[in-house]
Amino acid sequence: MDLAGIISISGRPGLYKVIAQGKNNIIVESLENGKRFPAYSSDRISALEDISIYTYEDEVSFKDVLKTIYDKEGGKTCIPHKAPKNELEAYLEEVIPNYDRERVYVSDVKKIFQWYNQLHKADLLKFEEEKKEKKKEEKKEEVKEESKPKAKSTAKKPAAKASTPKAKSSTATKGGKTSGAKKAGTAKTGSSRGK
Repeated sequence: MDLAGIISISGRPGLYKVIAQGKNNIIVESLENGKRFPAYSSDRISALEDISIYTYEDEVSFKDVLKTIYDKEGGKTCIPHKAPKNELEAYLEEVIPNYDRERVYVSDVKKIFQWYNQLHKADLLKFEEEKKEKKKEEKKEEVKEESKPKAKSTAKKPAAKASTPKAKSSTATKGGKTSGAKKAGTAKTGSSRGK
């Protein structure tokens, strides 16, 4: 499952997919109804791949939470986000038993389940394909490692640098300072009387 390009915009319901990027805005498309509109830099935008849920020990990425819900439900939709507060919290406790109840608000819990159902409806929850792709990549890496011939270690010694004396600059003086061009000073304006 790839959450890249899926965003949430504060003050607007639902999730959006980034379509294009302009100079001062991005064009987004609603996952719910397919309408496109610009989202400006003044909007508070959150990428789903950057969101995580607080637990007492550490943080759990949103992708892992979605995967856990997907496995628990067998690939079907989960509890609706408009269910009573107690049911939502009990369900989240089944999914993430050690989530931080003080820092994860009821509004956050509702968003988790609303977003899961919206991603499911848009058919963006594809966890089985990810497993197959990972297995294929692992097999390819194993084949590459086996087929690589062992390289002979022929270390080259660095070439010795020829030491040539450097000629002294013709502008050098006794103290080693260069004389020649004057340093550029600041331009004086106005009267310099009394200085």
